[in-house]
Amino acid sequence: MAATPSTMLKLGTQMPEFSLPDTDGKPVAGADLLGGPGTLVAFICNQCPFVIHVREEMVRLIKEYQQKGIKAVAISANDAQTHPDDGPKKMAEIARDYGFSFPYLYDKTQETAKAFQAACTPDFFLFDGDGKLFYRGQMDDSRPGNDRPVNGADLRRALDALLAGKPAPEPQKPSMGCNIKWRSGNEPAYFVV
Repeated sequence: MAATPSTMLKLGTQMPEFSLPDTDGKPVAGADLLGGPGTLVAFICNQCPFVIHVREEMVRLIKEYQQKGIKAVAISANDAQTHPDDGPKKMAEIARDYGFSFPYLYDKTQETAKAFQAACTPDFFLFDGDGKLFYRGQMDDSRPGNDRPVNGADLRRALDALLAGKPAPEPQKPSMGCNIKWRSGNEPAYFVV
C-alpha cells in the first residue's frame, strides 16, 4: 500500500460548492452544510487500509461533534469502474454497517475532489461557520502498523479550537493514505503519483 500525503489546501480557502448524491441517490449540496459553528468534509473510501484503520474512531468522533453543532459529510471519489468495491452499493453497506450519522456522497466525476485538492483517503477538511478552511490534514498520528493510538487527537484539537473561537492549531500535519483512484486521464495537476 503506497502512502500519499494531503496537498494541504491553503487555510482560509472558501469551501468549494458541490452537489453530490448520497447512498440513497438523494443530492446533498455543500451550501446545505454551511451555517452553525463549522463543517467537516472527509474524503474516504471503502477499501483503503488507512480508512479502515481509523473508520470506527472517525464515526465516533463525528457523532460526538455533531452533538456540538458541527455538520459533517464523507465523500468517496474513487473510480468505481476500476475499483468496484468503492462504488455506491458498497458505500451504502459501509454507511449502514458502521452507523454513519452523516451523508456519504459519491463523486463520480471527481470534480469535487479536484475542487478540494483532495489527494488521499482519508483526507479531512474543517471549515468555519463562514465556510473558510480552518484545518486540513490528519485525524491523528496513527497509521496501519505504527502502534500509535487511533484517537483523533489532531482533528479533535482543531474542532475544539473552532468551537471555542480560538485560532487554528499549528502545526497542521498532512493526512496520509491511499491515493484517490482517478479515472484514467482525469488525474489533477496537483496530484503526483
